[in-house]
Amino acid sequence: MVNDATVLHHAATVGSCKVTEFLLSKGVPVDIHYGYGTPLHLAATNEQDKIVKILLEHHADANTSVTSLGSALMGALLCRSLKCMKLLIKGGADVNRMTSLLMTPLVFTSGRKDYTNFMQFLLKAGADPNIPDGFGRLPIEHAGRRDCMEQVEMLFPLTSPIPSIPNWSIDGIISYEKFESAKPLDQRHLERAKAIFKSQADYAFRLKDYKFASKSYDLAIDAAPTATLYANRSLCKLMLDDGEGALSDALSCRMMRPNWAKACYRQAVAHMLLKEYKQACDALLDAQKLDPGNIEVERELRKARELMKAPDEADK
Repeated sequence: MVNDATVLHHAATVGSCKVTEFLLSKGVPVDIHYGYGTPLHLAATNEQDKIVKILLEHHADANTSVTSLGSALMGALLCRSLKCMKLLIKGGADVNRMTSLLMTPLVFTSGRKDYTNFMQFLLKAGADPNIPDGFGRLPIEHAGRRDCMEQVEMLFPLTSPIPSIPNWSIDGIISYEKFESAKPLDQRHLERAKAIFKSQADYAFRLKDYKFASKSYDLAIDAAPTATLYANRSLCKLMLDDGEGALSDALSCRMMRPNWAKACYRQAVAHMLLKEYKQACDALLDAQKLDPGNIEVERELRKARELMKAPDEADK
């Protein structure tokens, strides 16, 4: 394993087919790993299906796992790239492989209505609905807890009856799982899942993969939302020039933790990106009250005030 990303890693990330093919023709190892993953991982998590195809044609290992990130197949799933998923499975990716996220790809899709079409694809590709996650729960249980009727209907004829569910029917499963989800034990499981996804997101952020980090924070928030998670995802969206998304997360952060200066600051920076300087000043004044003497807040406040006086300068 090398310490830094190679030219091949960069080529895979940005989708440069010519550079990728040239480097492989010169003998650069196709599975070279630099901590964050192989070129195949990077191509899959950046939806570069043409690069995925080239790497697999050069015998890239489709089942290599990355600590905190899982497999290339899981990365492609997280980024909703059906093209990459099809190529990876055709290239030998194990559709039932348990990743470091303590789940198979099928478990990941369960309970997420916007991933129902991916669940359907995985089942057709041979995904086993009787493999539980790291907490012992089957995909149908996750789908039932989130009231995902279509997913439960899809999984029901393929899943072996669970003895603890007295009424083994579609309605019976949903009713039972919704009741179970209210128990304290379930919250502990959610907190553990949140910690796993946050660790994955933090790692991706440190490597400046803001898109993947943002998607990982999505999962952490989905498991157990906190003000810190919203603040972190807001920062990711700022780095991706998504002002509206950053502002939405910053406002959610302030709702959960109204007396936190960082929440106010995140809101202000989002307003700055959107060139809403008056609102930025208001948010920074709130941050100033909560954290007097904060140099970063003071600097941004001066900048916002200057831009309010000469807004045309901001466009130059």
